[in-house]
Amino acid sequence: MPREFSRTDRLADTLQRELMALIRAELDDPRLAMVNITGVEVTRDLSLARVWVNFVVPKPAAEAAAAVEALNRASGFLRARLGRILRIRSVPQLRFQYDESGERGQRVSDLIARALAEDRARHQRGEE
Repeated sequence: MPREFSRTDRLADTLQRELMALIRAELDDPRLAMVNITGVEVTRDLSLARVWVNFVVPKPAAEAAAAVEALNRASGFLRARLGRILRIRSVPQLRFQYDESGERGQRVSDLIARALAEDRARHQRGEE
């Protein structure tokens, strides 16, 4: 019987949970306030983990890029801490990337709402 979750999936879930705790507790950087890890993808050989982040309160692009850069600079520190917590042979290299999916979804939702409102207004005026 096959396993429900692969080792990479289990490690990704664990990394996401532990990284959130470490960022909140260990990193004292105001740029990282209200950071949210939306996902972690681990390569099959477990050597690299792409960590997708966004912010609870959306930031301008320049501020978001600076925060992601700060996370990438702290990746060695976070990786060392993860090594102590997880007790695995090799902790994957961490690469933080900004996740725009929430903002993109909001823009699409706004476009749909605007189109529906225009359609209702046109229908009420008797236009087709």
